[in-house]
Amino acid sequence: MVMELVPSDRKSGLLTPVWTSYQSILSRAGYEFSLGMVERFAFYERAKKAFAVVATGETALYGNLILKKGVLAPKDLC
Repeated sequence: MVMELVPSDRKSGLLTPVWTSYQSILSRAGYEFSLGMVERFAFYERAKKAFAVVATGETALYGNLILKKGVLAPKDLC
């Protein structure tokens, strides 16, 4: 899940190549789905409720990412 562009960045046509990188990483790992987009302040609220926050030093604009941990059913592990 990524934070969607704020209106001024959307209007200016700001590009987010980091999202393409994230999508590529997911695809190479066998996951074929689109990144979910969340409005800026909703993103901040979700981040406040996170179990853990990892500060990576990523400097790309809109490089923020929320990952949701899940459980794989035994059939998905094979």
